[in-house]
Amino acid sequence: MAKARKLKFKTRNMPLAPSQVEDLRLAASKMTGAKRRAFQAQMTIKYCKGSARKAERLFGWGRKNVQLGLEERRSGIICVGLQSSYCGAKKWEELEPLAAQALREIAEAHAQQEPSFRSSIAFTRLTASEASAQLRSQGFEQEQIPAPSTMSVILNRMGYRLRKVLKAKPQKAVRPWSGSPT
Repeated sequence: MAKARKLKFKTRNMPLAPSQVEDLRLAASKMTGAKRRAFQAQMTIKYCKGSARKAERLFGWGRKNVQLGLEERRSGIICVGLQSSYCGAKKWEELEPLAAQALREIAEAHAQQEPSFRSSIAFTRLTASEASAQLRSQGFEQEQIPAPSTMSVILNRMGYRLRKVLKAKPQKAVRPWSGSPT
């Protein structure tokens, strides 16, 4: 594990005790993004007279992040990074909403509630390859339909678990006991 940085505190003009500084650093470390920058900016204004350099020295926060938080607070415009906005592949449900709706209807037709009613998960006898075949029969192109492994992930994400539904087992016929072994 990385060692925690020890900050040298000047006790002469410091408005906070070292334990309070550590508490504020911990609180900021639990936040991310714009929330963290807003918190850092607020604490910088309150305890460091709005100086990002003083906040860097006192709290150990990055000066650029504190400055960005101060600018966001001043302008009222929150900066959103491109990574969070445009990063990652879109989910199949977002790319093919009509096919996703058709899949949901197919799965709902085959779904059963868990017998114990302890969860809201619906079990279905539908397999991923059967779901793909039914989507194809409804007129969707092969390019619109994901692979069977992806289809099972999508069905799980929609709340349908692909499990065999146990059938009721007949009870054994019990012969009356005559009292003597045969």
